Amino acid sequence: MTELKTLNSVPPTKLPPGLNLFPSLNPPEKTLTFHKFLVLFLTFIAYAAFHASRKPPSIVKSVLGPEIKALNGTDSTIVATGWAPFEGSSGPHRLGELDLAFLLAYSIGMYFAGHIGDNIDLRLFLTVGMLGSGILVIAFGLGYFLDVHWLGFFLIVQILCGLFQSIGWPCVVAVMGNWFGKAKRGLIMGVWNSNTSVGNIIGSLVASSVLGFGWGWSFLLPGIFILVVAALVYMFLVVSPGHIGLELPSKEIEMNVEGVALVGPEMGEAVEEGVVEPEMENAGAIGFLQAWRLPGVAPFAFCLFFSKLVAYTFLYWLPFYLRQTVVAGVQLSHKSAGILSTIFDIGGVVGGVLAGVTSDIIEARGVTSIVFLSLSIPALIFYRLYGSVSMFTNIVLMLISGALVNGPYSLITTAVSADLGTQSLIKGNSRALATVSAIIDGTGSVGAAFGPLLAGYIETRGWNSVFVMLILSITIASLFLIPIVKNEIKGKLNEGKWLWISLIKR
Repeated sequence: MTELKTLNSVPPTKLPPGLNLFPSLNPPEKTLTFHKFLVLFLTFIAYAAFHASRKPPSIVKSVLGPEIKALNGTDSTIVATGWAPFEGSSGPHRLGELDLAFLLAYSIGMYFAGHIGDNIDLRLFLTVGMLGSGILVIAFGLGYFLDVHWLGFFLIVQILCGLFQSIGWPCVVAVMGNWFGKAKRGLIMGVWNSNTSVGNIIGSLVASSVLGFGWGWSFLLPGIFILVVAALVYMFLVVSPGHIGLELPSKEIEMNVEGVALVGPEMGEAVEEGVVEPEMENAGAIGFLQAWRLPGVAPFAFCLFFSKLVAYTFLYWLPFYLRQTVVAGVQLSHKSAGILSTIFDIGGVVGGVLAGVTSDIIEARGVTSIVFLSLSIPALIFYRLYGSVSMFTNIVLMLISGALVNGPYSLITTAVSADLGTQSLIKGNSRALATVSAIIDGTGSVGAAFGPLLAGYIETRGWNSVFVMLILSITIASLFLIPIVKNEIKGKLNEGKWLWISLIKR
């Protein structure tokens, strides 16, 4: 079968305005391969923009909260200054509550966003999520220029922003599920899922670079950035090949039927023309409790709860921690701490790709995840103990920690969720996969909500206590994977047994 198939009629309402404005972007002038790369780029930069707009709260924590004067590598004293209502000794508590407000709204929204996207155009739904997020991020920054000191204002903005942000992930992974098949899933999704780390890096660099002009600017620029990307998404994103008269090759169509929920939380929109067989489109959704009982769902969901708790604690508190830490006898500035924190996200990019490639090679997602989690425990211990020795050791240990912490988190939210589509009970049923995927990532997002909150309260007792919490969380996450790992090892042993039998018979 050829790569391209032009259909006689394409619904005009499905065409993005940009393709009407620039007819040369339509088939047959542009091939399926071109549009795959365009979709890959747009979904990548869209979710990177979402994450970039989440970084300002972590960057400005050291400015909003009480000023910390470091005494040595481990001790510090609080100077009661900061931006009301986040000043004083209770400042970290209030900042942790802001994180909880955003992430709890985000986790709740995740359970519903994908199913709403089932019934409306994903391009429009994603655009709405990006516009709402951008406006609310800017609104938070206006609190600086308007001299707002009411905690309720910041909480309301964060709650609404969390709801709009929850639209992003289900939409981009649904679009990816329509365009890309199962081949090299771990590698492709490992690279694509680096959008989160790339977004964190962009957000950190932008917010840190303008922090000296006033913390409000750290919100305005990322907010404007996501609004600009929203315009690109609205103009050019094609949700499905069938919307522009294209059809995936038969080999890829079969792959999508097997693994239609390619990566993520809400895959309801994965049923599109020319991608999923008709009989699969009419499959009924499974119940919420029934989905929990499917093999692998509960272990991976609870593992992600604790894995994402650790990842998001670093996401929201690492710049604040670096600001309070003496590195080689020098206390970092607000700007330097924000920029240095990007090393953790660079490690996350490496870890996500490495975990994906490794799991593809050994064909064991659980084993890969538990190895990364186990190695992250000594990495965090060494980072806490020796990260202040010199800037070099801080960077190296932070890079390693970022790779090991984010590797399993990336793998579970992408390739692992896709692998659930191979179960015979739900194979090809996109509505069932939407429920299963929402359970996994939604549960993980609940953990992400509580991690930064706990860090805000525990931090007042010292950073050693925070690292103990992180190590305990990683240990618990690993324990949930033990049944999965046992089954994978047993399967590999059985494969080896049958291989030897076949060789002997020859």
